Amino acid sequence: MMNAEDHYYNGVEEAVAEYAVAIEMNPQFSDALHGMAQARYAMEQFDAAIEAAERILEIDPDDVLAWTTISRAYQKKGMVPEAEAAGSKAKILGWKQTLKDQKPG
Repeated sequence: MMNAEDHYYNGVEEAVAEYAVAIEMNPQFSDALHGMAQARYAMEQFDAAIEAAERILEIDPDDVLAWTTISRAYQKKGMVPEAEAAGSKAKILGWKQTLKDQKPG
């Protein structure tokens, strides 16, 4: 009998398959790449999560979530300097975005 965790992982695996189709149809579809990165992270496939996030950065080098995903994945891999560098990049980009959003007129 399947438990809740089994169903969760089945759902993640199905999501990965669907994201792969979407990315194949449109390699620039950043929402699908984000979904792929998060699903791979949930499956503890950290290299694949980093790869998907790096593909996002090819489209948008200032994508805060992609940098955050890379940081989290490196942290899980025990690659602390790389995690800190990616995390710092995400923070700086987040601050820049906040300042940009706060500019009057």
